[in-house]
Amino acid sequence: MPRYYTEEHEWVDVDGEVATVGITDFAQGQLGDIVFVEVPDTGTELSAGGDAAVVESVKAASDVYAPVDGVVTEGNSQLEEDPALVNSDPEGEGWFFRMTLSDKSQLNGLMNAAAYKEFCDSL
Repeated sequence: MPRYYTEEHEWVDVDGEVATVGITDFAQGQLGDIVFVEVPDTGTELSAGGDAAVVESVKAASDVYAPVDGVVTEGNSQLEEDPALVNSDPEGEGWFFRMTLSDKSQLNGLMNAAAYKEFCDSL
């Protein structure tokens, strides 16, 4: 399953027409201890670069952006009960939402793992 990354530190796993979205280990490390997560409702239409979710830590609140256009099919309800999953497993069980892709060609504008690592190293 291909994984893509954004400059806003979201990761995207793509399986057919469905994308699973979360924040990267780098992002959770910058935020610190996560205390609250708000995921989008099922059926919400998202636009690339638009607000999709909210994550709050002891340091700050931050928006999570939609990496591509699509419609939310599922929010990770586990995060409401255990927002610390974002810290303990940010690129696994700490995913934020799943969405149906509207335009798969938008993935071409995202980074692969090597490009994302290089991007983070330059920060």
